[in-house]
Amino acid sequence: MANLSKKFHHHWPKPNRLLPLFQLTCFLPQPLVQHCNQCALITSSSHLLGSKLGKTIDQSECTIRMNDAPTTGFSEDVGNKTTFRVVAHSSAFRVLKRPQEFISKTPENILIFWGPPLKMQKSIIRLIERVSLSFPNMTAFAVSPKRMQQFDDLFRKETGKDRQTSRSWLSTGWFTMVIAVELCDQLHVYGMVPPSYCNKTPPHRLPYHYYEPKGPDECTTYIHNERSHKGNHHRFITEKRVFGRWANLYNITFSHPEWE
Repeated sequence: MANLSKKFHHHWPKPNRLLPLFQLTCFLPQPLVQHCNQCALITSSSHLLGSKLGKTIDQSECTIRMNDAPTTGFSEDVGNKTTFRVVAHSSAFRVLKRPQEFISKTPENILIFWGPPLKMQKSIIRLIERVSLSFPNMTAFAVSPKRMQQFDDLFRKETGKDRQTSRSWLSTGWFTMVIAVELCDQLHVYGMVPPSYCNKTPPHRLPYHYYEPKGPDECTTYIHNERSHKGNHHRFITEKRVFGRWANLYNITFSHPEWE
């Protein structure tokens, strides 16, 4: 992706591409070269329930989803089309164990796996290779250790915080937003709440994921992760502040809810 230096020249140590990833299906140093004029990034937020955005989302040139967020049973609100799926190491088995849901539903699937080198175990790599052989419509990439460090560097440049010393874990949302900015000229993000959303009490409890109605509450999850200093946590609210600054720079629109 040669346009990385144009988009992130203030932040990155002059890499030629954001994702010079190795392609797991053939284990060659083949970069991800796809490009989209217009993309929809569909978050896993329960704010999308009842939105009836499915048809609008499916009309997007490219659609990006995260981890094991399904479309079956929710297509009226989140659509069916999936061009890219960004998958954390912790979700890899859940995605690959359900290929009928996450791989074979669309003609072509590009899965981008990320994780610390110690977490990208051989068992995950072998499973990715085995599923790739069974489903030729699937192309799999993994973020290399060198590029993992660059995601950390970008977090430090944008927030002033070192990820490790601040005991922070980058979220799949962080990886997905950076990847989406590189892939897409125009990006519409559906379902992501603004950083100030949880400052005031929401009118009612909302589950963190649209597909887990009995899962944890959204704002409770955000606030606990942002404020906790015991163990490692995602800094969701800090990340959203960065995304807000990127909106005008990289032609990003947020809706459901809209950002001011």
